[in-house]
Amino acid sequence: MKKKPDDIKQIETRIANLQKKEQQVRKPKSESEVVFATTTGFRVGTELLSGVVVGAGLGYVADMYFKTAPWCLIVFLFLGFAAGFLNVYRFVKSEENKKE
Repeated sequence: MKKKPDDIKQIETRIANLQKKEQQVRKPKSESEVVFATTTGFRVGTELLSGVVVGAGLGYVADMYFKTAPWCLIVFLFLGFAAGFLNVYRFVKSEENKKE
């Protein structure tokens, strides 16, 4: 087997060092408690609000179509609340599973 020239050895060592540095930079950084609480709160609020808004919108459209105001709005509003709480419950469960 032929010997490697010195410049190729130097290049290989530089590449290995750069790869080590890249691995250190790419390590996942832990979130601070404040950032985690903020993102979690924003997500929970968004899930609740979106369920209610979609439910109210569907109820309003159904009331206009079937001329049953305000019954469909009320029913779909409660369904939106339920969907929002179900989404929040699923999110909280997934976060608990991540921590374990």
